[in-house]
Amino acid sequence: MTESQLLQTVEEFGSPVYVYDADKIESQYKRLTNAFKTVKHLKINYAVKALSNISILKLFNSFGSGIDTVSIQEVQLGLAAGFKADQIIFTPNGVSLDEIEEAAKLGVKINIDNLSILEQFGTKHPKVPVCIRINPHVMAGGNANISVGHIDSKFGISIHQIPHILRIVENTKMTINGIHMHTGSDILDIEVFLYASEILFETAKQFKNLDFIDFGSGFKVPYKVGDIETNIEELGEKLSTKFNAFCKEYGKDLTLAFEPGKFLVSESGYFLTKVNAIKQTTSTVFAQVDSGFNHLIRPMFYGSHHEITNISNPKGRERFYTVVGYICETDTFGNNRRINEINEGDVLCFKNAGAYCFSMASNYNSRFRPAEVLWFNNKAHLIRKRETFEDILNNQIEVDFSIKKEKPMVN
Repeated sequence: MTESQLLQTVEEFGSPVYVYDADKIESQYKRLTNAFKTVKHLKINYAVKALSNISILKLFNSFGSGIDTVSIQEVQLGLAAGFKADQIIFTPNGVSLDEIEEAAKLGVKINIDNLSILEQFGTKHPKVPVCIRINPHVMAGGNANISVGHIDSKFGISIHQIPHILRIVENTKMTINGIHMHTGSDILDIEVFLYASEILFETAKQFKNLDFIDFGSGFKVPYKVGDIETNIEELGEKLSTKFNAFCKEYGKDLTLAFEPGKFLVSESGYFLTKVNAIKQTTSTVFAQVDSGFNHLIRPMFYGSHHEITNISNPKGRERFYTVVGYICETDTFGNNRRINEINEGDVLCFKNAGAYCFSMASNYNSRFRPAEVLWFNNKAHLIRKRETFEDILNNQIEVDFSIKKEKPMVN
């Protein structure tokens, strides 16, 4: 997107505001599908949790994508967006059997990562096919909070517990139609991914009625110029070869599935804020913006990096600023960053704001969540209105404290 389009968005819809580029989302989707073009059956299931606006889901539906969901609400949102039930996979963690049964009634694919739940579900619903999420005990990901395939992770059933799974399947006569893994996010080394895939292939050999193997995702995107990213083309070539060889050995053309979120939408997103004040202390120059970690928590939560540019003064002299928010706690977006000279009222642009940004926003400090705008066909479309004070009060119930307190009865 151009700086003029971004400034136009702020002028029309105010700030702070999230902006998404539909063309970038589509190009990332095509890049991924092209990387695995030698696989006969490929299925991309967009991870709804990354960015769940219904217009974004409808955009993916227009590509022929499926979706990966982690809550019954995401399942319902996917259905509302027009996805057919068999295009939705439900991959929760730590939810009740009731929620899994509710999803199964809707007809979506079920993915279970708990032995106890697997046995309970198989006993009650032996005719409903189930995918199993395996924990391959492989450490991968850019942060401990997003590394989910290691031995101490709460996710997945350990590969060392395969005999338990087989016992449950034998006892319940249930059908296992898929095997799944997800090792983490921001995976740099594709060899780690390929190593984990060998574990998954060996596991898959234990199950004779598979329709698909799901490799999760975790592909890293670049966060700044020159940053390392997952070489998706190399991974596609190497993993496709391994997968096709496995299908030949298995005796059936299975579907190769992925669940990318960040890879598809991160680079499409921009978060635009206005500078409220410039504050110079004895050691730091702060650029204080009209937002905070209530709108963009990733830098504080994960230590994630978002490039910050001054689109109001793109040719100005570079100076060093620490960009902070207006929350009544430390909320530093970027420390000691080299940015074109900033003046009060300038618009700052945070890049890579498409994934896990708005979806993790809150009303902390009773602030309104911002608007969302999608640029599609060279036009800005408002896809979520900025919240109002009425939205803050909407579900709150006031107690009438004017009523006199009743005196307790004395026996």
